[in-house]
Amino acid sequence: MIFAAISTATGQLLWKLSDAILDVHMLGGFVLYGMGAVLMTAAFRFGKLSVLHPLLSLGYVIAIFYGTLFLDEAITFNVSMGTLLILIGVIVIGGDSD
Repeated sequence: MIFAAISTATGQLLWKLSDAILDVHMLGGFVLYGMGAVLMTAAFRFGKLSVLHPLLSLGYVIAIFYGTLFLDEAITFNVSMGTLLILIGVIVIGGDSD
């Protein structure tokens, strides 16, 4: 599920970089986003929904870092606190032993 979150977040970044024109970035974004969807489907087939679905929120964390690294977006205090809460939730829920 973590690879699905990375794949979909990267696909969305490539869409953003494409400036809404059909180019290599947009096509790569479609491929990565589609790959993420396939990975999600496979994970849901074999895992618990209540554990796996919260792991998808890691895509938000990845998108924040992509925004900072590639799009010169600022990370504010509120964004930092929200990201921290997401990570705590992922650790608590994703660490379920079942």
